[in-house]
Amino acid sequence: MFSIDLTVKNTAFPISIERKTSEDAEAVYQMIVGAMQTGSPDIVELKSEGKTEKKIAVRASEISGVQLTQREGGAAAGGRPPGFFAIAAE
Repeated sequence: MFSIDLTVKNTAFPISIERKTSEDAEAVYQMIVGAMQTGSPDIVELKSEGKTEKKIAVRASEISGVQLTQREGGAAAGGRPPGFFAIAAE
């Protein structure tokens, strides 16, 4: 399973969707990058394949980052989920 994480301006947590194949995940990633570069379409609508009831709509101008990662099993390597932010353990 592949996870696409979006960082949205003025939002503390990333928005995530899932795709089953690398080709589908790469296509969604490229679509989001294109929307960030051009501002078109104005609204980016996404559906998750992991949770079929999950739908997301966000303004392309509000997306500040996108990340594509492969999820292995139920957890990522090292026991941490992929994301843009890391908190150091004390």
